[in-house]
Amino acid sequence: MSGQRTGWRRVLPTWRTVLGTVLLFLLLIVGGLVAGYLLVGIPPANSAAKAQSTVYLYSDGSELARDGEINRQNVTLGQVPKSVQQAVLAAEDRDFYAESAVDPAAMLRAAWNTVTGKGKQSGSTITQQYVKNYYLGQEQTVTRKAKEFFIAIKLDREVSKDRILEGYLNSSYYGRNAYGIQAAAQSYYGRNAEQLTCAQGAYLATLLNAPSAYDISAHPGNRARVLARWNYVLDGMVKQKWLTKDDRAALEFPLPKPAKPSTGLSGQRGYLVEAVKNYLTDNKILDEDTLRTGGYRITTTISKKRQNAFVKAVNTRVMDRLDDSRKVDRYVRAGGASIDPASGRVVALYGGIDYAKQFVNGATRADYQVGSTFKPIVFASAVQNNSTTQDGERITPNTVYDGTNKRMTVSHGTRTGFAPANEDDRSYGPITVSEATDKSVNAVYAQLGIDVGPGKVKATAVDLGIPAGTPSLASSQGAISLGTATPSVLDMTQVYATLAHHGSHRPYTLVDKITKSEEEVELPEREETTAIPRAAADTTTSILRSVVDGGTGTAAQGAGRPAAGKTGTAENDKAAWFAGYTPDLATVVAVLGQNPESAAQEPLYGAGGLARVNGGDYPAQIWADYTAAALSGRPVRDFDLQLEEGAEPVSPSPSGSDSASPSVSGSPSDGATGSTLPTPPTGAPTRPTGEPPTPTAPAEPTPTAEPTHEAPTFEPQSDDLEQRLRWRWGEGG
Repeated sequence: MSGQRTGWRRVLPTWRTVLGTVLLFLLLIVGGLVAGYLLVGIPPANSAAKAQSTVYLYSDGSELARDGEINRQNVTLGQVPKSVQQAVLAAEDRDFYAESAVDPAAMLRAAWNTVTGKGKQSGSTITQQYVKNYYLGQEQTVTRKAKEFFIAIKLDREVSKDRILEGYLNSSYYGRNAYGIQAAAQSYYGRNAEQLTCAQGAYLATLLNAPSAYDISAHPGNRARVLARWNYVLDGMVKQKWLTKDDRAALEFPLPKPAKPSTGLSGQRGYLVEAVKNYLTDNKILDEDTLRTGGYRITTTISKKRQNAFVKAVNTRVMDRLDDSRKVDRYVRAGGASIDPASGRVVALYGGIDYAKQFVNGATRADYQVGSTFKPIVFASAVQNNSTTQDGERITPNTVYDGTNKRMTVSHGTRTGFAPANEDDRSYGPITVSEATDKSVNAVYAQLGIDVGPGKVKATAVDLGIPAGTPSLASSQGAISLGTATPSVLDMTQVYATLAHHGSHRPYTLVDKITKSEEEVELPEREETTAIPRAAADTTTSILRSVVDGGTGTAAQGAGRPAAGKTGTAENDKAAWFAGYTPDLATVVAVLGQNPESAAQEPLYGAGGLARVNGGDYPAQIWADYTAAALSGRPVRDFDLQLEEGAEPVSPSPSGSDSASPSVSGSPSDGATGSTLPTPPTGAPTRPTGEPPTPTAPAEPTPTAEPTHEAPTFEPQSDDLEQRLRWRWGEGG
C-alpha cells in the first residue's frame, strides 16, 4: 500500500501519536490541578496552643533551658500605617495587589537558584507565605508545598487582598519571639503598630527576610547587611512611587531598643540558646522556621561544670571588682569560648553577665578588633609558606627584625606608608621574632606581614578557622598583621584550637544530638582537614609558650599547666584579649568596652581601677582561673612539638643595648629588616622593663597597642631611625 511507512520512518512516532501523547499529558496535568483544587480545602487556622517548647540540654543530659513562648497580638489592617504596609510589600512582594496568588515562574526560578547553589529562595508570594504561617506548618516537604499552592489559589478567590495582607502581618515572625506586627513594634520600638514611622516599618520589613541575623542589637557586626536590606526596602518604595525621593533621603536608620528576653533565658542560658540556634541555622541543620515550630530535644556540647567555672572566673577577676562610682566600669563587657582541640566540641561559652540585661552575646559578636592575638596567624603563615625576609632569609623564630618604634615598613625596597607605633612608643632595636612576639612589637609584625604577603596571611587565617566573610578581614591590607579584623571570640577560639591540634582543623560544634518525637535529626559530618602543616602549627606554639613563660602573658601561668598564648589590645583600649591553649583545651577571653545607652564602643581606661586594661591583665587572669578549674583532676600533659628546621633554641649571645646593630651574616644592609643571628637570645624571655604595670591613662584616648587604620602614615621621628631606614633600603651607609 502506498500509505505504509518504510525504512527508518517506521521507528519514528506519527504526528498523531505525538499529538495524542502531548494532549494526554496536558490533560493529566489539568486533571491533577483540578483534583488538587477540589480536594484540598482551606483548613482551620493553626493554634498557638499547638506550639511546643524546645528543650536544650547540657552535655551530661541535664536541662539547660526551655524555649518556645509565643508572643502575638493581632491588629486590623487599618491600625497599621499605610507606609508600613507598603514597606512590607516593597520587601516581600511588590506586585501583591496586581498578581495572582501564586507565581509559577518565580517558584521555578527559586527552585533553579537553590539547585544550582545560588542560595535558597522560596519564590513564594505573600499569599503563599500567609498560608504557610497561618494554616500549615514550616516543614520543607513536597506535600506541604502542594497544599500551600492549592490553598493559596482558593484563598485568593474567596478572601480580599486586604484580609490576606492583614493576616500576613499578624502571622509573620519578626524575631525576638515576636509574632505579628504589633508584637514586633512593641519588642523593637516600645510602641504600638499604629505609631510606627516609615523608617521603623522598613526595618521591621527587613527582619522578615532573616529575623535573627538582622536584629542589629543582637548582631552589631551585621550592621552593613542590615543597612543594605533596609535601603533595598526604601528604594523599592521609591520605585513603586509609594515614597518620594526627597522623603526617602530624609530618613535615618531607626536603631531599635535592646531586647528583653524572657526570664527563662536569663543568666547564661539565653546566650547559649542563641548560639546553638545560630549554629543550627548557619550550618543548615534546621532552618529558622522549622526550629521555631518547637518540640526538639537538643543536647549541646556545653559542659555544666566548665560553664560554671567560666562564669566564676569572670565574676572573680572582673565583675566583682567593678564599682558604680566609676563611669567606665559601666562599659565593661566580657566574652569567652572554650573548645576541646581534639574533638572541636565547644565545652563552655561566656556571653555576658545576664542575657536579660546585656542582650548582645560577647562570645559570638564580630565587631571588636582582635589586636595582637592575630599575630600568631601571621607567623604561622610565614612558616607555612616558607616565607623570607626582604633579604631572602627564611623566617624562623630566630630571625632578627628592626623593632624601632614607628619604623617605616618596606616592600621590595619601596616605602609602604605603613609605620605603626609600638605600645608606649617604645623602641626595641634589633630583636628576634620570638622576642617580638613575647613583647608584642608592632614594628616587627608589620614588616613580617608584608614579607609574608597580606593575601597569604588572610588565606592562612581562613584555613585556621576565621570565616572568610569576617568584617574588615577582606578589606585589611598591611594592617592585617596587627589585628584590625573583627572575628568573634568563638572564631578566634577555633583558630587557637587548630594550632593546639598541630594544624589539623575540625570545624567546631555546639550540638551533640537532636531528636524530635524520638526521631534523630542527622548532623553534618565535620571532616578534619590539614589547615597548616604540623611544623608551622608547632613552631607557632613554641613562640606562644614563650609569651606565657616570660612575655606579656605571664598571668596565664596561674593555670598551673604548660600553656601557649597571646595577648591583644584593640584601638584606644576598647578591647583586651587573651587567647591561649594547653594540649587539652583552647580558650579565648575578651574584655570589651561598650556604652550601655548608645551601644558605642568605649575605651577601658581606668576600668576596675586599672589605669589601662591589657590582655595580660583581666583576660589572662580569667583564662588561668578557668583553665585550672576546667582541667582539674585531669593529668598534666606537655606539648609534643615538631619544629621547623632552624627553629630550635640556641645559646644566647651577650646582650647589648637596644640600639646596637645585631651581629649578622652578610653586609650591614642585610640585617635591619630581617636576618638570622648565628647565636640569637633564647630561653625564658623577660617582660619588658619599660612597661609599667599600671600606666597612666592619656588625657585623650589614643591607640597605644594596635593601630586600626588601613595605611597609617607615621613618619620616622629621629635622625637615627632615618639613617637605619636609609641603609636598610641601600640608600646610604
